[in-house]
Amino acid sequence: MRIVNTDIITTNIKQMCIEANYQLSKDMECGIYNAYDSERSSLGKQILGQLKENMEIAKAENIPICQDTGMAIIFIKLGQNVHVEGIPLEQAINEGIRQGYKVGYLRKSIVEDPLTRKNTNDNTPGVIHYEIVPGDKIEITVAPKGFGSENMSRIYMLKPADGAEGVKNAVIETVKLAGPNACPPIIVGVGIGGDFEKCAIIAKKALTRNINEHSNINHIKNLEIELLNQINKLGIGPAGLGGTNTALAVNIETYPTHIAGLPVAINICCHVNRHVTRTI
Repeated sequence: MRIVNTDIITTNIKQMCIEANYQLSKDMECGIYNAYDSERSSLGKQILGQLKENMEIAKAENIPICQDTGMAIIFIKLGQNVHVEGIPLEQAINEGIRQGYKVGYLRKSIVEDPLTRKNTNDNTPGVIHYEIVPGDKIEITVAPKGFGSENMSRIYMLKPADGAEGVKNAVIETVKLAGPNACPPIIVGVGIGGDFEKCAIIAKKALTRNINEHSNINHIKNLEIELLNQINKLGIGPAGLGGTNTALAVNIETYPTHIAGLPVAINICCHVNRHVTRTI
């Protein structure tokens, strides 16, 4: 049994909140550069040039890529041979978020009640997803999620007979309705299966997958490729001002479901698709 003190978890999450908000992962950087090189619209190319410049300045100056530094989404894979000691794990995670958003001068965007709207002033609590896995390690993914794109996300409770065509229609409809509001070029995370909440969680997790990696399920891989092509034919383009790069990737995750259902969640992320993973 390996013992891990919660101080280590807090420190790592603090650092990861800052890192994720200051610079994009390599696959996302390359995705924006490739979109710039391939964009056929002159205005779209200009917008992508500005996104490149913004990304480079943020990285060089250690400042946030976007003013919306997001709600802190945390994925924890906890090895079953780990004993966590110290303060309660959830408290330790939120303390890391609090410290990271304070030290990193990141915008505090969380309100303690969705109706009365009083700000918590430290960007806590985060949204935390736990998974118990074999081993004696803890894998942490921090994925700050801005709400311009989050607000454009949708869940569909399709019928099994709707099949793959129903999934395609749901994804395309969601992207069309989002238009410029999701700050394209976007990443489209899709969750298929499970139930109402499970499909949404795996759609969110899909956004953390490398945009150059396809599903290892062949028909899902083909669906990802087909949907990306269809989305980029919509002409929404960078910033919604027209062009050939509306999306950089479509990442689909699946989960077994009930014989009577076909839940589908589409979680859209803007071009600032932030995520950092560490193992401790």
